[in-house]
Amino acid sequence: QVNVVESGGGLVQPGGSLRLSCAASGFRFSSYIMSWYRQAPGTEREWVATITSTTNYADSVKGRFTISRDNAKNTVYLQMNSLKPEDTAVYYCKARFLRVDYWGQGTQVTVSS
Repeated sequence: QVNVVESGGGLVQPGGSLRLSCAASGFRFSSYIMSWYRQAPGTEREWVATITSTTNYADSVKGRFTISRDNAKNTVYLQMNSLKPEDTAVYYCKARFLRVDYWGQGTQVTVSS
C-alpha cells in the first residue's frame, strides 16, 4: 500500500525558516519523481519544486527553497528560508512514476507576525 505523509508545517514569522518532510512507503522510492505543491485558500494548487537527478523550482520560491531527497530514508525534504506571508498555504508532497501520482494529505504552513 502506497503511503505519502507530510510533516513539519507550522506557524513562522516572516523571514523565518521551516523544513518540511515527506515520508513515503509502499513503493520503490528511488524510482519516483518527487515534488512539492502548495495551495492557498481560494486558489488552485500550484507546483513548487521537483527533484529527480536534478532540481527545478517555481520562480516564486527560487533562491529561497531547496528540495532534497534521502533515498535510504524514503524521504523528500523542502527547506524553506526567508519565508513570506504569501508562502502561507497547505503544502503537499507528490510521488510520480509512469504517470501515476500519489499525494499526501498536506501540512499547513502559516507565515505571519
